[in-house]
Amino acid sequence: MTVQRAVADPALEVAAKSSKEDWLKLAIDKLIAEGIAGVKVQLLAKQLGVSRSSFYWFFQDIQDLQDQLLDYWLKKNTGPIIECAMRPAANINKAVCNVFECWIDSNQFDPDLDIAIRYWGRHEDRIRSVLDEADRQRVDALTRMFRRYGYDDEVSETRARVLYYTQIGHFTLQVRESLVERFSHVPSYLVTFTGVEPQPEDVAALKALMTR
Repeated sequence: MTVQRAVADPALEVAAKSSKEDWLKLAIDKLIAEGIAGVKVQLLAKQLGVSRSSFYWFFQDIQDLQDQLLDYWLKKNTGPIIECAMRPAANINKAVCNVFECWIDSNQFDPDLDIAIRYWGRHEDRIRSVLDEADRQRVDALTRMFRRYGYDDEVSETRARVLYYTQIGHFTLQVRESLVERFSHVPSYLVTFTGVEPQPEDVAALKALMTR
């Protein structure tokens, strides 16, 4: 009787050197640094030090990877805005500060990724549609936040738009200022966004986060 030695599948061995998370993380980094043109299977495989074929252990094709990038972005950047806007607060200024906390915490919102997705959306209608829907959901959450504090429908939507577009513009312009400097403008921002003069206790939690 002849005993044959098991021969390992080379593709499986190569795939074992990387994980799906490795591919996604590198794809995100490439998207931010180089745009969608940098998210190519061969380029990613080379940087990971694996064969091109190992990509297909984790993704059906490049569109599957792109779809998962979009899913990651939606969960990373849209979900937290909605959650923060829904968080209970004693008044509208505290509610807006809850949303501010989301935008200054990179664990809850990645501005560089948001900018990269917006740039991608300029060139692909499919991505622009996903982006437009995400923007709609974010503005809708902020609109509902204002409604909870007695603003009428039209005013709520207008204030939500001003708040959201101002912040997205701040990220897109890549304004350079320290968190301490940004906090110095918060009381004026709040009056602009809500029409209500904030009290020290309204911004206390945000101040602790931004000036620690």
